[in-house]
Parts: sequence; structure tokens; C-alpha cells
Amino acid sequence: MTETVAREVGRARPRKEDAHLLTGQTSWTDNITASGLLHIALLRSPMAHARLTRVDVSPALERPGVVAAFSGADLADGLSSMPCVWPVTEDIVMPDHPPLAVDEVRHAGDPVAVVVARDRYAAADALEAIEVDYDPLPPVLDLESALADGSPLVHSDKGTNRCYTWPLKTGEDFDAVRARAEVSVRRRYHQQRLIPNAMEPRAVVVTPVAASGEYTLYSSTQIPHILRVLLAMVTGIPEHKLRVIAPDVGGGFGSKLQVYAEEALALAVARRLGRPVKWTESRSEGFLTTHHGRGMIQDIEIAAKSDGTLLGLKVDLLADMGAYLMLITPGIPLLGAFMYPGIYKMDAYDFTCTGVFTNRTPTDAYRGAGRPEATFAIERTMDELAAELGMDPVELRRRNWIRHEEFPYTAIAGLTYDSGNYEAATARALELFDYDKLRAEQSDRNERGDSVRLGIGVSTYTEMCGLAPSRILRDLRYAAGGWEAATVRVLPTGKVEVVTGTSPHGQGHVTCWSQIAADVLGVPFEDVEVVHGDTKAAPQGMDTYGSRSLVVGGLAVHHAANKVVDKARKVAAHLLEASEQDVEFANGVFSVKGSPEARKTLQEIAFETFSSHDLPDGMEPTINAEHVLDPDTFSYPHGTHLCAVEVDTETGQSRIRSYVSVDDVGKVINPMIVEGQVHGGLAQGIAQALFEEAVYDDEGNLLSGTMADYLVPSAADLPEFVTDRTETPATSNALGVKGVGEAGTIASTPAVVNAIVDALRPLGVQDVPMPCTPERVWRALRSAQEARS
Repeated sequence: MTETVAREVGRARPRKEDAHLLTGQTSWTDNITASGLLHIALLRSPMAHARLTRVDVSPALERPGVVAAFSGADLADGLSSMPCVWPVTEDIVMPDHPPLAVDEVRHAGDPVAVVVARDRYAAADALEAIEVDYDPLPPVLDLESALADGSPLVHSDKGTNRCYTWPLKTGEDFDAVRARAEVSVRRRYHQQRLIPNAMEPRAVVVTPVAASGEYTLYSSTQIPHILRVLLAMVTGIPEHKLRVIAPDVGGGFGSKLQVYAEEALALAVARRLGRPVKWTESRSEGFLTTHHGRGMIQDIEIAAKSDGTLLGLKVDLLADMGAYLMLITPGIPLLGAFMYPGIYKMDAYDFTCTGVFTNRTPTDAYRGAGRPEATFAIERTMDELAAELGMDPVELRRRNWIRHEEFPYTAIAGLTYDSGNYEAATARALELFDYDKLRAEQSDRNERGDSVRLGIGVSTYTEMCGLAPSRILRDLRYAAGGWEAATVRVLPTGKVEVVTGTSPHGQGHVTCWSQIAADVLGVPFEDVEVVHGDTKAAPQGMDTYGSRSLVVGGLAVHHAANKVVDKARKVAAHLLEASEQDVEFANGVFSVKGSPEARKTLQEIAFETFSSHDLPDGMEPTINAEHVLDPDTFSYPHGTHLCAVEVDTETGQSRIRSYVSVDDVGKVINPMIVEGQVHGGLAQGIAQALFEEAVYDDEGNLLSGTMADYLVPSAADLPEFVTDRTETPATSNALGVKGVGEAGTIASTPAVVNAIVDALRPLGVQDVPMPCTPERVWRALRSAQEARS
């Protein structure tokens, strides 16, 4: 009789990765060295917009330790424009983006020259010797002014600052719906620019092999496979001669979902000099040149009946592209296009996004990528509609959300949500939050005229995760597919290697993939090794972003492991002299129905296959298997977040008193990892609400260019979170899983801002621009007071 083995999926396993990460036994890119290694430093423009009339690098060559120096013109022949793979419309304006500026600089921090030296300090010191003449041009900074006639142009050869206009209209005509509505609410929201701050700065090391023309590039990247393909195109190095390795990567949050100029330049310099080179950004460089997130103006109009029934939603966006289109810059706002209606039913949806060039650092993916912006807009507007109707904001949501018995449900934006239970998640959140008691306290404080007001913020959300279905990506004009690959190998000794195309940077893939494989194969968790992040060891992959790793990459591991079992069953049936149909597999053991003593373990099958002395006729001597998965659809996690904030009306200071999140991410592989992902997401979403903002002056200089000016919250600035889960398995995949990496970020920002506005609404405040700093809260209160007097 086969013993029952405890399942791994659903078990809160401590992460395998943590031992070496926490004890310093890591291989960060900056730790990597090579014989004869040279160091790169980049001279960057101090101006947001200017013509380059002269770049003379020769004085830098006289500095101690300097080996070479190059201007943009010196390297132009070997490098093409940096790639953008998401031309969202046929008529999109796509300007050239040289890795090193040649004729013009278009944002502060645009690189203009490279110094190569024997150590990083000599390289950095030599930058001051380079002579550059700039002919200033007027910067373009305001999104609305950029589209006006007569505006200065970021790219004069294009004749416009409009990058594209992308519409989506579904259901009934919005104007007709508005005409029959009994109430409508219009609001404008600003999504401020955010600057990613991963624990590990960006870094790249290139080691050339002159004899073979091969290059190995190490990069702190989320996308080693995509990086390899696109750098081959940018540099002309044949793809099979380029190996990309993402070693231990200390965080990304979308900022390392990118092909950066420094990676292309490092390859170009290594090729030119035949020497290994390294570049590691300083934190101040990262603020200027790592792509930014968010950055848009949202004009929102919602139409409804007097009982709160939603009729239609109109969304007009101006999205800041920055100076250039980076890897997926144009598509980021459009990822939210399908999410603005959120979890709600309505008759009409009218969405338009206009991309705008400015003389600022380019924008691109940042945790959530378009979906936090969408959730913020609809959830803030739902609170505004509730206030207009004099209705409890939870009740308004309850009247309009998709009920659990209606799934699968095709939402107004065109996506079909496979499963969900918004009622259950909200009920649990209200219970943990003690909603009614807090409302009673709020009412009492308001009646007393307390100077410290209490506000309650509600945020219900869903998102589309697992950026994957290649056919949908094709329809959205995205250049690549969304599949993912995995290989499962059972070694002769019975140990297991899982090779994955996903590339972790803190998510716990090694642990979760081990759990998935261990359950399917019936082997110990400790016997599974996961190989990732190296295009030679793991040659196929589409990498990690958009909460796709589990729902695409983890599923690929699951299917590959099942293929191993199917192949091993053939060998077991042959050795046990039984038909395949009569061979059962459980807990790592093959046995014959009705004859439990006739059995073979998977480990025994692996060794028998290795020896190949007695295999079925025509069978290859391997039970290893691979699987490339291209899902049919996205996954749709959801949840309800509630936030209580105390606001001091005399100082403007806001303090989060309690925060409850109840998320539904389908089946959970590892609860401990899910908890960590939610906590990290909450921190980033709250940071946008209260602390973080990239601020520029009128000349396009970044004023928040250090951590002294850009407020990244610490643990002391954040509340203690109360988290819980409901579980509605996805019906679209075999594991029933949904994404979790971005959930906390998506839901938390509107919950916090809704709470602050809710606290101040009795005083006449309808909005506080993000981040809701004490000064902005104070100014909103003063403006409301002046408007009443």
C-alpha cells in the first residue's frame, strides 16, 4: 500500500533562496569580476533639451587610469536605435533613440560620452575633463501645453509632440447614456511620476572571447531572454554568440523590464576594446536614467441613475512618454484600458489615451503597469459618486459589482473574467476592519468638530495578470509572444532539475517551482533544483513581469512534470509487464492496479532509463520533458482593501490607523510568499498615496534626485497590515492559480486617498493631489475654507 505524502502546494515553506541571499553568498552583478576588467562611466547632460555642438573627449584620455573615451559619434556606426517593441497604433510616432546622444539631448541625464578606465573612480573623475558645448532649446514639460499649436518640440523632425491616440469604445454610445443618466460626476486626477528604487542598482558586466567572437553579458535584469534578442539587434552581434545571465537580482518592480542604453554601450565598448567592462549606476544616476513609472492626467466621467446603478464611464488620458519610447512605453497606459471599469457592470465605456512626448526621463513599466492607474481612477470616482448620492461607498459598490453566480462574465471592456467572489472578499474585509464601529466613531468626531478627523477608504479591485496570450498581444500590436517554457529533468540518481524561462528577482520562484514539481513527481522538496536566469542553461523563455511567472511559467513547470510522469509510466508498464492503463502513479510510485507489490519508484525508473538496458521498443532513453505554454487568457485576482486614516486638520498630517486587505489570488502555492508579496505591494501603493513624487523645475531639472528629496518610506512610516484571503480558483488553468505580485500596489493607493478625502469631505474637500503630503492636505483645507466663506 502506498503511503500518503504531505502535499507541497499550499504549504508555507521557508524560501530556499534566502539562505545565500541573507548570508551574503550572493552573485550580484557588481560582485562579478574578470581578468583585465575595465570600468565605464557616463557623462550625462545637465540640461533637459539642447543641441550638442561639440563633444571633445580627448582631454579625458590624459587623466590617470583612463584607457579610452568615446562620444556618441564615435560609437554610432556600431549601434542602432534602442528598441521599442510596442507600436500601439499604425501611425505612432517613433523617434530614433541613440544609446549615446549624437546631435541633441532630450532629458536631464541623457548620456553624451563614455569614459573607460582601470577603476570606477578614475572613470568617474575623468568625466569632468570632457568638453561639451550645449545650445539650449526650450524644454517641453506640461502635457497639455505640449499638444498646443506652437509648442516647442521634443523631436523637431517629427513635427509633433503627440505620440499616438488610442481609442476603445464598447457597449452603447456614452453620450446617449449620459443623456438619460440622473447623475454624472466628472473628476480630474493626476498620477504623479514615480521613480523605482530597487535594493540593487542597475549594473552590467560584459566579458568578450576574442577568438570565437562570443560575449557573455551579466545584467541586473528581469528579462535575460528578451535582452539577448534585442541587444543582438541593436549591436549586430549574432544572437548565438551572445549569452545573457541574470545572476541574483535585488529587486526590479518593472524598472528592470528594460533594454537600457548602458547594456548596449557596455557591449559596444567591450567589442571595441576586446576587454571585459563593467558599469554600475550610482543611486543618483538611477533617479535620472532608470525609467520612471506612472505620469498621466486622467479625466474621468461616470454616469448613473439616482439609485446608484452605473450606466457608463468615459476616460480621457494624457500619458507622459518622456523623451523617448523605451521597450514598452506606449503600451503601459493601455494595459489599464481594460481595467478602468473594474469589477462593475455598466452599459457604455468610452476610453481614449493620448501619448505625449516631454523632455523628461522616459516612462515605462512600474509595479502594476497601467492597472494601478485604472483602479485609482474608478475607485476614487466611485467614492465621489457615493458622496454625490449620499450613499455608503460600500453599498454603491455592492449594487454594481458582478455577482459571484454570474461568472464567467464578459465585462464592458471586453475581457471575460473566469471566476471571482467580490461579496466574500468584501464581507471578510468589513469584518476584520470593524467597519460599522469605525463609521460610528467617524460620525461622533465630525459632530464634535474634532480637529483630528477620521476617514475610511474603500478600494475594490480586479486586475488582468499573467501577461501571456500571444494572440491577444498580437491584436494589441505587441511585437513578442507571451508563452513560457520549462524543462523537467530527472537525473539518474533520482534528483530533479527544473529549468525555467522565468527570471526571479525576489519572488521566490525557486521555492514555488520546487513545490509544484515535488507534488507532481512525488519527490522530496529538497531534491528539486531550479535553474534560471541564464540563456545558455535555460535557452527558452519570455522572463518575468506582469505577475505572469506563476500563471504562465509555473504552469509550464506543472505540465512538463506531468509529461515526465507520462513518459516514466511507459517504462514502468514495460518493466512491470502491465499495460499502461493498469499502471497507477501516486506519491512517486508506479504500481499495478490490484497488485500493490508490483511497483517501481520514479527514481528507479530514472536509473533504468539512464542504463537503458530494458526499455520499450522505439523509446528514447529519457524521461525528461519540456513544455512551452501559451495560455488562452489572462488571470483575474481581486480583493477588497479598507483603510482608516486620521487627519490632523491643523497640520495636514495624515496617519494610517488601520489597514485591512483581503485578496483572492486563486489557489495558493506558498502562503508565506503570498503574504510577502502583498506586504511589499501595499508598501509601494501607500508610498504613491503619501510620499513619492518625481518633481521637476521649469527647466526640466529633476529636483527629487536623491533619497533626501524623494521620500521612499521605511517600515516606521507604514502601518501594521491585517491581511487575509478568500480563494476562488481560476478555471483557466490546471492549478487554479492567479497572479499576486501587483495586487497590493493596485488596490492600496485609492484606499488611502479615499480615506483622506473621506475624512475631509465634511469640511468641503473633494480631492487631495498625490502624494497627500501635509502641505497638500493643509492647502486643500484652506482652499475649501475660502470657497465656503
